[in-house]
Order: sequence, then structure tokens, then C-alpha cells
Amino acid sequence: MLKLVSLLIFFSTFGVFAQPASYQIAVLKYNGGGDWYSNLETSLPNLIDFANRELKTNIKKEQAIVEAGSPEIFDYPFVHMTGHGNVVFNNQEAENLRNYLLAGGFLHIDDNYGMDPFIRREIKKLFPNQELIEVPFDHPIYHQKFDFNNGLPKIHEHDKKPPQGFGIFVNNRLVLFYTYESDLGDGWESQEVHNDSESTRRRALEMGANILSFVFLGVDYAQ
Repeated sequence: MLKLVSLLIFFSTFGVFAQPASYQIAVLKYNGGGDWYSNLETSLPNLIDFANRELKTNIKKEQAIVEAGSPEIFDYPFVHMTGHGNVVFNNQEAENLRNYLLAGGFLHIDDNYGMDPFIRREIKKLFPNQELIEVPFDHPIYHQKFDFNNGLPKIHEHDKKPPQGFGIFVNNRLVLFYTYESDLGDGWESQEVHNDSESTRRRALEMGANILSFVFLGVDYAQ
């Protein structure tokens, strides 16, 4: 936990762009049968390359893998979670994740399609007295280096639903950002994986860079 707090003090006091330290982001490994490892090979590495180039960050290209119940999660200010299927947090894992978020951590959950009913149930375990709310389009997460005046970009079509970004706020701080019906992670993949257009991939990468920028610059949002 001390490492996480120290990193957050550094980012909020000096800004990640002033003296870019080398740091690492993590992928959340969870139980329940869902494919937590989907998009592991090219998705985050491409986003990290893009952020390092466009935002002048210094993120290690190799992402870490951390289990939901592990104390090592406190080593990473930013944790990314994705998949297509079931997710289950036991009581210890839910408590660990909640403590991580309350201590200053950030969890980005990207539904790779099929995760929605399961992850909503599990988020309720983390914050039983709070509801996921749609993050308004004027929130700073949509207006870092890149502007998204209409919220999340639509990368892949599934159920003809609009993309939505939902969040959990603690003391007006966005601690959990859930991207739904967008498929950002697929848009970060190398072009040959899904044959998305360059413009589509670019918008996905820009939104991903905004999320990283929002977390590491320590921008708060007062509702």
C-alpha cells in the first residue's frame, strides 16, 4: 500500500509529464471462468506505446498480472480488467479490491462482450451501498489530451446499443470506470487482429490514453 500511496503523491504533486518515472500497469486475473487474459498479447502493449508516444509517459511495455485477492495489487496505481464471460470475487477478493480502490487505486473494466451481467453483480460486492452511474460527458476523463464530447467511441457493434461509461465515485473521486458496449480493448489490438480501420483504432487508443492520463495526473471531478 505504501508504494501505491507514494506513487499517487508523486503524480498529484509533480504531474506525470514533469519528470516521467518508469512504472507499470497491471491486468486483473479473476476467477469464475471468464477469459481475463483476452487481448493480452497486443492490446495493452499497443496502448502503452501510444501513451508513451503521445503523452510522453514512461510506462513499461510489459504489463503485470495481479490476482484480485493479492496484496501486490497495491503496487499498481492502474489496473485493467477485461473478458467475455463470468466473473466471481470471493469475500476476501472483494474486500481487497475495495481497500485498493479506497486507498487511491483505479480499476478500468472493459467489457469485451458478455461480461456485463456478471461484472455488475460483482461490483455490487465491492460497493453494496452504491450504484454504477453513467459518467457525464463533461467529466475530465473524456477531456484529457483528446476530447470525446459524446462519451465513449463505438469500436465494435454487438447489440446495437450505444457505448456507455459507468463509474463508482468515492468522495467525488472516480475510482472505477466501466466501459460498456464500446470494446475499447479490441480497438487497441493490432490491426490484423480485427481488421478495424485506422481511424477506429486511433479513436480507441485516444480514449485509452485519456483514461491513463486522467489516472496519472490525479484529476478529481466534483459532481
